[in-house]
Amino acid sequence: MNELTTSTAIPTRALKLEALSKMSASFELFCLASGMEALGEMMDRDAQAICGPRHARGRDRRAHRWGKTKGKIGFHGGKVEIERPRLRGFDGKEQPVPSWEAAVAEDWLGKWALNQMLINVATRKFARSVRLPEGDVPGPAGAGLSKSAASRRFVALSAARMKDWMASDLSDLDLLVIQIDGIYMDEDLILVAAIGVDAKGDKHPLGLAEGATENAATVQSLIDNLVERGLDPAVPRLFIIDGAKALSKAIRRTFGRAAAIQRCQIHKARNIMERLPKSLHASVRCVLRQAWELDDAAKAERLLRNLAQRLERHWSGVADSILEGIDEILTVTRLGLPKELRRSLACTNIIENAMSTVRRVCRNVKRWRSASMAMRWTAAAMQEAARGFRRLKAHKQLPTLRAALEAHHNKDSHGVLARQAIAA
Repeated sequence: MNELTTSTAIPTRALKLEALSKMSASFELFCLASGMEALGEMMDRDAQAICGPRHARGRDRRAHRWGKTKGKIGFHGGKVEIERPRLRGFDGKEQPVPSWEAAVAEDWLGKWALNQMLINVATRKFARSVRLPEGDVPGPAGAGLSKSAASRRFVALSAARMKDWMASDLSDLDLLVIQIDGIYMDEDLILVAAIGVDAKGDKHPLGLAEGATENAATVQSLIDNLVERGLDPAVPRLFIIDGAKALSKAIRRTFGRAAAIQRCQIHKARNIMERLPKSLHASVRCVLRQAWELDDAAKAERLLRNLAQRLERHWSGVADSILEGIDEILTVTRLGLPKELRRSLACTNIIENAMSTVRRVCRNVKRWRSASMAMRWTAAAMQEAARGFRRLKAHKQLPTLRAALEAHHNKDSHGVLARQAIAA
């Protein structure tokens, strides 16, 4: 077998035997040398399969050996230099060695850099994070562990993954629920994201759009992207938002004026409580909790209107806030959903949890140089958050939601037809 060399110019087998002799201190070096030796054997077999046995002739030969060259391959601890065979076809062109091409395509170092960034390892500490403190794996110049090299790998891999994610097909997802919310990355930069829940209760990050403010145009660009990727606007769904009017406007423009929209009850309660003195917090919170728990939407609405009437005299602004969007606050109740399912779908907790992961992942970023940079980081963080997604607690009750949405959609369709007939 041909001897392979690392950048330290020590033969692989000798390196392995030396590491094996002091296994307790050099197991990492032993594993690296063993892997390099195995890769060398695989490349020799590829060369024999393509060129035939050395010094032999035959009709099955597709190329001939053309010496050797050194190339670098990345693993989690940096790049190592390996000697590999060169093959040249009978047309004079270089022929690839399959084992080498497959090893390079793995891009372990790039994936390791992306993973380290997602768990908040700073680029300047990347070299330290991928090497054992007492290890003796050689780390020469050009090993790809510098701050700039780690940053370049993160940029390249996160951009490629975001491109694939933002172009993925959504037509196969049987989505019943879509939550939309925005996150401010900078004073003049906001990202609007969407997460869907399918009929089995599984959660899926759907898309992302950038804008200067959370206006209807920004939300519309996100919705248009989802529709282009296969989200059928004719299918009835429940949309859960934090209460921004721009979100409701864009949703109704695409999915119809009767689209089922649920405003986050937690956001509504928080906004109300922040405008009231502490002496009223307990009583107002008790009324709101009673309204959210009622199964009868008419009684819940009457309870909220009575609360607004009591506050009208001294807190007229808060009273108006309670009545603003009251129809969308009680959507899950009007749909007749079970209490357990209402609790899961009456707030934006799903997307809020994902946004908390975005904030954690992005906390090392000191300055957003561009919107594309923020998009890359946020997309990577949302896919990281998806790894921890759990099935919706009340997923067994989702057939009830589908039936309620279809009944709501059919009722609205009949109402439109009736109005058209009266107008005619």
